[in-house]
Order: sequence, then C-alpha cells, then structure tokens
Amino acid sequence: MYYLVILALIAMDWLTKHWIQSSMALNDTIPVIDGIFHITYIQNRGAAFSLLEGKQTLLLTVTGAALILIVACLAWAHRKRAVHPVGLWAMALMAGGGLGNFIDRVRLGYVVDFLDVRVWPIFNVADIAVCCGCALMLFYVLILEPRLQKKSQNALPEEPRGPAV
Repeated sequence: MYYLVILALIAMDWLTKHWIQSSMALNDTIPVIDGIFHITYIQNRGAAFSLLEGKQTLLLTVTGAALILIVACLAWAHRKRAVHPVGLWAMALMAGGGLGNFIDRVRLGYVVDFLDVRVWPIFNVADIAVCCGCALMLFYVLILEPRLQKKSQNALPEEPRGPAV
C-alpha cells in the first residue's frame, strides 16, 4: 500500500506540473482568490525557499542519498514490522514527494512550482507531501513512539525479585 501511495504522489505531482507547463507561460499568474491564492508558474532552481540555487549537483546528490535511505528504511521497516504504520505513512509521503521533485531536477534542471498563497514561497504537490510526511514523522518520533514505548513497558510483567531477607 505504501508503494502505491508513493506512485500516486509521483503521478499527481507530474500531472499537475505538466498541466501548468502546458497551459501557462513562465511567471504567469491566475488569481483563484485574488490576493490570497493564485496559480503562478515558476521554475525553482534551488531547494526550499530557493536556497542553494545553482547547486544542482549538490541538490541531486543529497536528495538522491536521502531518498535511497528513506525508501530502504521504509522497505526494511515494512518487511520487519518494526515501525508503527504512522511512521511508514510518513516515510511514504516523504519518498513520494521527494521523488516527484527529484524527477523534475533530473529531467528539467529545476522544479516546477505553482501553488501561490502570497504569504509563502510558491510550492507544488510534491512539497505538500514532503512537508506532511515530515510533520507526521515528527509526531511519530516525538509523541506517538514515546507513548507506545511507555505503554509496552507498563504492559510487561514485573521481573521476579530475590528472596525477601
């Protein structure tokens, strides 16, 4: 199921980016809710917030290594049932979104961004998936996993104690 989510995210990301590129000129904007939400076609040649612009080799290397690690962890954790499903969903979201943008960088040399809420840098479907995956992973690591650990420790029977003296 997690791999289908990854493929669905890549497909949704590619379809929306293809639609934008085929129907809009670079830097065109279409107000959906004027002044609040626009569809604006830009080419992001950096990472988040256009950081590391022009550093494509570094971006591809770091992103590629991170994606290999995430997909490998997802495969291992899923096979071994070593991670709660919330952690697996988080990894699937990060992998699907990361791969969507990685494909853009390899194919085009930039990432197509188009969702413009005017008070935030312009982003895309893949960015949403990565951010939701990261937020879900933070929830899992910081809140859910400690509670699960505490619950499993409380469920363990007490160890026998030595003879009373």
